[in-house]
Amino acid sequence: MSGRADSDTPPDTHAEDTDDAAGQARRARWTAAGAGAVLALAGVAAALLRLTGPAPALVPVAYACGAAVCALAALLGSRGRTRRALWLLVAGLMVMALGDQFD
Repeated sequence: MSGRADSDTPPDTHAEDTDDAAGQARRARWTAAGAGAVLALAGVAAALLRLTGPAPALVPVAYACGAAVCALAALLGSRGRTRRALWLLVAGLMVMALGDQFD
C-alpha cells in the first residue's frame, strides 16, 4: 500500500450516486408511463375519428390495438419495467402506423 492514507473516497459520495440512480429510475418510470398514456389516448382518439369516417374497418381496429399496446406499456412503465415499456411503445406506434397505411 504505497498510496496516501486519505486517498479513499468519502463515504457520502456513494450515497449521492445511489440517490442519483434512484432519481433516474423514477424519471424513467414517469416518462414511460406518461408517454404510454399519451400515445394510448391519441390512438383511441384516432380510432374513434376513423370509425366515424369512410375508412375500412381494419383502420380503426389497428389504431385501437396500437392504443391497447401503448396502454400496456404505460402500465409496465409505471411498475418499473421501462425497457419492456419502451419496446411496447415502439410496437404500438408501428401498429398504428400500419393502420394509417390501410387508410
